[in-house]
This record gives sequence, structure tokens and C-alpha cells, in this order.
Amino acid sequence: MTASLLSEDHARALDAADPLPTLRGEFRVPKHGADEQAYFVGNSLGLQPRKARAYVEEVLDKWALEGVEGHFRGHAQWVSYHALVREALARTVGAQPEEVVAMNSLTANLHLMMVSFYRPTAERPAILIEAGAFPSDRYAVESQIRFHGFDPARDLIEVEADEPNGTISMAALERAIAEHGPRLALVLWPGVQYRTGQAFDLAQIARLAHAQGALCGFDLAHAVGNLDLALHDSGADFAVWCHYKYMNAGPGAVAGCFVHARHAHTDRPRFAGWWGHDPETRFRMGPNFAPTPGADGWQLSNPPILAIAPLRASLELFDRAGMAALRAKSLRLTGFLETVIRAHLADTLEIVTPAEPERRGAQLSIRVIGGRERGRALFEYLCTHGVLGDWREPDVIRISPAPLYNTHLDIVRFARAVLAWREGA
Repeated sequence: MTASLLSEDHARALDAADPLPTLRGEFRVPKHGADEQAYFVGNSLGLQPRKARAYVEEVLDKWALEGVEGHFRGHAQWVSYHALVREALARTVGAQPEEVVAMNSLTANLHLMMVSFYRPTAERPAILIEAGAFPSDRYAVESQIRFHGFDPARDLIEVEADEPNGTISMAALERAIAEHGPRLALVLWPGVQYRTGQAFDLAQIARLAHAQGALCGFDLAHAVGNLDLALHDSGADFAVWCHYKYMNAGPGAVAGCFVHARHAHTDRPRFAGWWGHDPETRFRMGPNFAPTPGADGWQLSNPPILAIAPLRASLELFDRAGMAALRAKSLRLTGFLETVIRAHLADTLEIVTPAEPERRGAQLSIRVIGGRERGRALFEYLCTHGVLGDWREPDVIRISPAPLYNTHLDIVRFARAVLAWREGA
């Protein structure tokens, strides 16, 4: 490896030759002084699509000019506004349109899904998750187990990491599912583990769970807009995710939910709400709930129109690029980041995320050699020099080149900043 890897001219040449030209110009990139940041935090909050403001203002104008009639009048009527994102969202996650819906927030959707798909019995009370799951997921799972009268100390099964950097092999997951299979009601697993950046084979996990008689759901907060998902073909019973990370729909954005088509006409218990009622008869205001077939039937209340508007803008960009092309570009960018680290920064940085491309998404989780305090020092140095990643306790810096707007030049800026810190430390 040569120093040319860190040449800005080399990085610009790679960007110019990339088969998928960057859509960076379609986003508002925060500034550091006069220059744009090297923004690697799309795994936490994606950048604002330039068209988002126009779609939000369209809603505000419609409200101002039409009031309540905006629900039923003219362009982008609110009564069916969530349907404006349905087709593109289905394409992005590899689902049939009736299998997806934009609604609520991630953890609210997780609870709604567990109402229907976690039906514990004395023989099958257990839920299996990964050790070190995102706290909100663990809180939700533990509370559901307690709500049903069971004990998380016995019935919350956490699969420990078995690989050197805190990742979990498929063999370990398979052993855990087989060992606890007769007691499992639900396997709830991440698409991408938030701290390590490890990606998982959803179809294989769903097959393993179903073979033991358990249902299977996924938290795809770090996978949607990152991996080229095939949710329908995976066989998962359900999935939930947020849209404010790689999906660029803004802070606190409306979340997403997938329910497999085989459950479209299910009589499974659910918490019902008016907006989940069949739209053909919804406004008759009858006393009996008739669910809309598919994921729409799990809706509770009117869609949050102002929150869906930025998602429309982002999904147009995903449709323009296509998830297969975005995933291919992501592999190139993250592979370049890995190459640069191993060639020039191996005495400073240790990559936690698996090296196999199929076992990771855009994110590389990095530890600074020398311990947590050195790691924090580097993280803070990067922030003050216009290179933004994020920190996850106890000692991980996450750097995530999002293929919609990150570039090879961003990665060179990151590497040069690390070298400058190392030389001055």
C-alpha cells in the first residue's frame, strides 16, 4: 500500500469514476467553517434531503389554505398520505407494498408487533435476543415478558458474543436457538448490531426460528437503507425500524413496520385503532373493528403528515439510485475505509466490525489502541476538525460512510485527521 491512498487527488478520481455518482448535492451537509463536514453519522441521523423542506412546506400551505379539507381535497390528500411512501418503501426493504407501513415510532411498533407475535405459554414463554441489545429493545422485551406474567431472569435468553471483537457467529446463534427451541416463543434479532456494526443473514435466522416452532422478528434500525434487504423472501414474521438514520427522514421521524403477507388476514390478537380499520368502512364509525388486510391493519391513529413528508423526499432518492446500486457503492466505500485503516492506521485503530463484506453494512466500529481515554481524545479531536463520527460506550467510535452522500474524499479526510492527531498526541 502506498501513500497515494491518502491523496485527495486519488480520492477525487475514485469518486469521479464510481459507477454510481454521488447524490451528495441533493442533501444539506453541515459546515465546518467554510467547508462541508466529513459526516459519517448517517447511522445515527441522516442528512436532510434538500426536497424535504418543500414537502413539509407543501403540507403547511395545504393546512393554511384548506384546513380540514386538506384530508380529502386536491394533491397529496392527508387521508391517504401514508400511501405516498408505500411503494418506494416496499422497494427499499424488499417487500410487497401491502406488507409495509410508515407509522408511530420504532419501540411503539415493536410493542404492537409483540402484542400479536409474542404469545407466550407455560411451555413456550421465552424470547431470544442478542446480549448487548440496544437498550430500548431490551426494555421492551423484558416488559413484555413481565406483562405476560413470566420472569425475564428465566425467559429472556441473551446470546453472548463468541468472536474476539464482541461479534456473534451464526454457529453460536444456531446453537442457542436449538438449545432453547422448545421454550422459544419469539426470536427477536437485529439486522445490524448497533455497537459492532455486524450484519446478519435474516433468512437463515428466520428459518432456524421457524424450525423450532418459534416466530421471528427483526429490529432493522441500522439495516434499512443500509443493506439490500429482501424482507418478504426472508420469511420473517415481522420487522420494525426507524427512518431517521440511513433513511434521512429527520429527527424523531415516523418509523416503519413490516408484517409478512401470510399474516395479512390474521386473526392474531392486536391492539386496534381507528386508522387500522378497513378504509372502505372506516368513516361509517361502526363499533366493530374490521382490520385493513396487511400491515396497514396495525395502524392506530392518523398518520403524522408532517413527519412523513421528509420521508417522501428521501425515498425519491433511494428510488433514483436503487438499493442494489447503493449497496454496491457502500461496499466500495467501506472497503476503501478498511483498506486505508489497515494500510496507514493499524498501529492506532482496531476494527471491531467483521471483515467479511457480507457480515457488515456501511458502518465500521473502531477501537483506539491504548484504551478508552485515548479513544475519547481522538473522537473529540475529530469532531473539532470537521470529521463527525459517533461514540458508543464503552470504547467504540462508529464511522459510517453512507453511499447516498459520503465519498472517498470524506474517508481520506478522516484518515488524515487521525494521522494528525496521532502525530500531535
